[in-house]
Amino acid sequence: MSRAQSYKEGEAAASQQAEFNTGSKVRSERVALLLLSALLAAAAVVIYRLSFAHFQTNKNLQTLKDENEAMRKNLTEKLSELSSCTSEQLIRPKPAEAKTTGLCPTCEPGWDQHGGSCYYFSSYKLTWDQSRSVCKVQGADLVQINSKEEQRFLDDKVGGKGSLIFDWFWIGLTDSKEAGRWLWVDDSPLNTSLSFWYKNEPNNWTEENPAGEHCASMGAQGGATDLKSWFDRSCDFPQRSICEKAAKTG
Repeated sequence: MSRAQSYKEGEAAASQQAEFNTGSKVRSERVALLLLSALLAAAAVVIYRLSFAHFQTNKNLQTLKDENEAMRKNLTEKLSELSSCTSEQLIRPKPAEAKTTGLCPTCEPGWDQHGGSCYYFSSYKLTWDQSRSVCKVQGADLVQINSKEEQRFLDDKVGGKGSLIFDWFWIGLTDSKEAGRWLWVDDSPLNTSLSFWYKNEPNNWTEENPAGEHCASMGAQGGATDLKSWFDRSCDFPQRSICEKAAKTG
């Protein structure tokens, strides 16, 4: 073999080796790039999952906070409602149907609540019998007064609702069955220690009606003293009235 031929063969071999080395390098770089891409994709998946888990955790925490705030608000409202109940409201329900289980009694719009009862002060004037019928239509009856506290409550209300000095209200007390024997609408006798007759009342005055005065009302005639604001009147005289019924509980 001549020297020139040997030289050419050497160059060819060197060229092939160089191409082989270049190809190997390219393949290695491609493998490394693919491996790096795979690692980045895996990292992205891990980061996404961690971010989603963090988001869910924050969302759950916020939900728990909202629920806790709602429960706290509801508890505050319930405590406020209960604190508005006086000891009389919870201990002395009247009538008997108003007995509670520790919850505040409530009344319909237009009715005033006191203790375990609801009271309606009429704005129209009717006879005693007519007034009682109107009360019954509303599931009530003319008011029956059983305590000094109740009398004070009604006396204050009547004083605020009466527009005239002789603007009286019928109550559920009458001696129409037997003169001088005053009975409440449930036929229970009047307790003389819990009567609040105005001075010189009852007097059974016959000038207004020869049949006399056999129904009781309350109001103010020159100003009541010591809660004494009851008057006997002719049952046929038209005047306002006070209805009473048991408060609802819930």
